[in-house]
Amino acid sequence: MYSLIRPWLFKLDAEKAHNLTLTSLEKAHRLGLLPDSPVTSPVTLMGLDFPNRVGLAAGLDKNADCLDALGALGFGFVEVGTVTPLAQAGNPQPRLFRLPEREAIINRMGFNNKGVDHLVEQVKRATFDGVIGINIGKNLTTPVEKAVDDYLACLRKVHGVAHYVTVNLSSPNTPGLRNLQFGEMLDNLLSALKEESALLDRERDTPLPLVVKIAPDLSDEEIGLIATSLHNNGIDAVIATNTSLDRSAIQGVPHCDEAGGVSGKPCAAPSNRVIARLRAELPEMPIIGVGGILHAQDAVEKRALGADLVQLYSGLVYRGPALIKQCARLLA
Repeated sequence: MYSLIRPWLFKLDAEKAHNLTLTSLEKAHRLGLLPDSPVTSPVTLMGLDFPNRVGLAAGLDKNADCLDALGALGFGFVEVGTVTPLAQAGNPQPRLFRLPEREAIINRMGFNNKGVDHLVEQVKRATFDGVIGINIGKNLTTPVEKAVDDYLACLRKVHGVAHYVTVNLSSPNTPGLRNLQFGEMLDNLLSALKEESALLDRERDTPLPLVVKIAPDLSDEEIGLIATSLHNNGIDAVIATNTSLDRSAIQGVPHCDEAGGVSGKPCAAPSNRVIARLRAELPEMPIIGVGGILHAQDAVEKRALGADLVQLYSGLVYRGPALIKQCARLLA
């Protein structure tokens, strides 16, 4: 059915199509029109029981407004956000672009969201029985040197409702954010979050897993340094990867020069390289692979390289929700 709808959606502005799709999914779910029958192939990681290995990447449902509807599509886990302490509008529109000739997307959304308090209330209302991750970031107006304050504020708010929390250090659309992936800044941030989470864990039956999402545009040396920091700070898992700044695979097509992060097919190889390197550096740490999954076999390839779970985003735009169960079945 999606193949019939897609040409019409692709005639709309990308962000309008995105919002319309989410609104329509939510209405369909309320009317009981979505088949809530996920592929069941349980796996336990980070102390969490995932119904299957396929999740939704952060960014599609920033405010958890459509959590139940998206969960009904068959995901084993759904990651909402990125959310910031205060609501913010994000970057000026247009800020989302399809590149169908390359099966790619460019976005420079800029962490547009309604704020962490809104997201927490939405998660509390949700009935989705899969794993819920919450992706946290910093507000645009917060200096990078004080980013830890924003991450701690979000952590405190979401700690009681999330199954795991992802620390987003790798969006290319918040100035200076990627600097937090390295050296002393990374160690200071992660140690502060682990310390605060340990205090908050006293109110939970089990510790809340902390996950870090990293960029694809990293050298082997940088990946090694990040891996060491993740291990030393007791991080529970790593997501590889966020969107890319590399334009080499999209040259010559409309919108190729738009600023922002590239996702979709061009991210497959960079993401896979980071996954393989992380697995060599961190043989025991769970890895969530994301980037360029447009066919079920792409998910299998990430699994073979070392990813324990996978997440979808751009593949849903180009292939539709059938991709979820196709991936889940091959990864079962």
